[in-house]
Amino acid sequence: MVVKKEIQLGNKTLSFETGRFAKQADGAVMARYADTMVLATVVAPKEAKDDSDYFPLQVEYREKMSAAGKIPGGFLKREGRPSDKEVLSARLIDRPIRPMFPEGYHNETQIIVSVYSSDQQNDADVLGACAASAALMISDSPFDEPIAEVRIGRVNGTLIINPTFEELDLSDMDVTLAGTDDSIVMVEGESREISEADILEALKFGHGAVKKICALQKELAGEVKVQKRSVVVPVINPELLADVKSIAADKIRSAVNTVLTKDERSNSNAAIETEVLTALAEKYPEQESVIKQILHDIEKYEMREMILSKKKRLDGRSLKDIRPISIELGLLPRTHGSALFTRGETQSLTTMTLGTKLDEQMLDGLLPKTTRRFMLHYNFPPFSVGEAGRLGTGRREVGHGNLAERALKNIMPDEKDFPYTVRIVSDILESNGSSSMATVCAGSLALFDGGVPLKKSVAGIAMGLVKEGDRVAVLSDILGNEDHLGDMDFKVAGTRDGITAFQMDIKIKGISFAIIETAVQQAKEGRLHKLEKMDAVISAPRSDLSQYAPRLTTLKIPVDMIGALIGPGGKNIRNIVKESGAEINVEDDGTIIIAATSKDASEKARQMIGRITESPEVGKTYSATVKKIMDFGAFVEILPGKEGLVHVSQLDIKRIEKVADFVKVGDVMVVKLMEIDDKGRLNLSRKAVLIAEKKKEEVPQHN
Repeated sequence: MVVKKEIQLGNKTLSFETGRFAKQADGAVMARYADTMVLATVVAPKEAKDDSDYFPLQVEYREKMSAAGKIPGGFLKREGRPSDKEVLSARLIDRPIRPMFPEGYHNETQIIVSVYSSDQQNDADVLGACAASAALMISDSPFDEPIAEVRIGRVNGTLIINPTFEELDLSDMDVTLAGTDDSIVMVEGESREISEADILEALKFGHGAVKKICALQKELAGEVKVQKRSVVVPVINPELLADVKSIAADKIRSAVNTVLTKDERSNSNAAIETEVLTALAEKYPEQESVIKQILHDIEKYEMREMILSKKKRLDGRSLKDIRPISIELGLLPRTHGSALFTRGETQSLTTMTLGTKLDEQMLDGLLPKTTRRFMLHYNFPPFSVGEAGRLGTGRREVGHGNLAERALKNIMPDEKDFPYTVRIVSDILESNGSSSMATVCAGSLALFDGGVPLKKSVAGIAMGLVKEGDRVAVLSDILGNEDHLGDMDFKVAGTRDGITAFQMDIKIKGISFAIIETAVQQAKEGRLHKLEKMDAVISAPRSDLSQYAPRLTTLKIPVDMIGALIGPGGKNIRNIVKESGAEINVEDDGTIIIAATSKDASEKARQMIGRITESPEVGKTYSATVKKIMDFGAFVEILPGKEGLVHVSQLDIKRIEKVADFVKVGDVMVVKLMEIDDKGRLNLSRKAVLIAEKKKEEVPQHN
């Protein structure tokens, strides 16, 4: 049975349809918004794996190039590994859906969202999240409350739901909001230094659309009428629970209330765990995993209770305190800029590299090809948390790097003022909470250290939450344990004048606007504190670039001279690069950018370009090279690619009988341009130059 539901959202129609596509999946929904369409499917085995103690949810988002009428580039001509855009879109779907499953549900669940039609105006990522939720609602998975996701923009002060790509270019914010009927589940976005009040207004506006989409999903599920599977939560043996508590509860409470470093706390917990496992091994065989879970739950309870009742945290700070910050600049002598930013036990070593137009990244996907001149890459090696593991770039690295990049990119100088390609690399050397926000701070500092005219300093802070009923504590600058055992991770980055990027994830089924308002205001206080620390070290870009950075010289030539500069098959431009050692980039509007690490190379390239693009001027003298000899004169080249005739009568003051006896190919002479005739031919004279020199010699010299 085909079931279809639709509503008007803004000036476009949003629809969900099931029963036509992928009928063997547990749930399948084709969602359409304008002419963008995505298919979301859900499959989950009926039984959990016996050894599973977590929820194995896998969310995949894939863009079919055919959706935009394109054929993939490259040799294989088929879609390959997911792009960063696809990874980030999958994260936008995964993060709001994951906390909506009940605790104790450990069945492997796979959600695949495929883009089958793209109208090149409406992004499919938020539509994919709505489709995934709708597919879960009509499956038998224990997903009883829908979520919906929308994008919010603001153009000329007017808020817009799901703005088009063109509208986003004009918007001062790009906010992705996911929520349920009565709460916010996830927020992510970037903005051009907007206020905390503007953020809250956008979230409230977007939540109105979220409610409508959730209602539409409930209508769809109500008509499909699928019986949801029950979730059997394992019951812990009360006697085992009591025995573990009797041995460990006081010790864990004492450890939680003692200020310890990350290593000290880890060692303390390991010692308690070993003691309990040893004491109970004989009485409760094969219950090791259950005992570890009980110990984890005791620690979680004690930490949360300490925060809520005493307003005290694991490292002794109050709810609003920021950990100690240290900053060092220019540690790496051959990089173009570098910064070591350490906050508590989190440390980022960040480098900044300047490149040219040729270093821009080309982006090819469903949308037309574009380039990216500012890049930020984030690396999280396993040693940063004292572990051994594989090196690689996973979804976490892509997501954290993207958030830090969004925090900085709108504060970067305009290309016309600073025509460099800029790459920032953040290597996390230590981690105990919010390494992405450490990357924002370190990135801002490295840009200043490298002389990049960043408009303002940018800092970021991560906020946490502990909520038990009506008792609520919002934490500034959270630790790793506070993130793991808490209810929220809310990152906010910006300048003194406003917010530039933000991201919120929660582990409970939603939070109120009042909590979000408290978090953003408290985040502002922490951000300003960090900016003071950063500005005390460096408050403006250095006056000059690194001696190892390329120097850019910009020229402008007539558009009709571009072909002459490049030459046949690129011959001329290649010759300039080879002879000067500089890198040359030619824009369609005639702008020439010369990149060189030495002044001599830059000047030589500039002179060579000038000669090629110079227009011959009547009355001007030139050093000319003989290219061809004829009976009636010699053809000479006065500028690259520009030749003219020196008639036999103009070769010398005296009469020349035979041209070949007077000059040879390759000879160099000084000539004067006498005329450019109506056919564009250049008539040159050596005789005129000789006469002028002779007259000069005959003029009496006076002291």
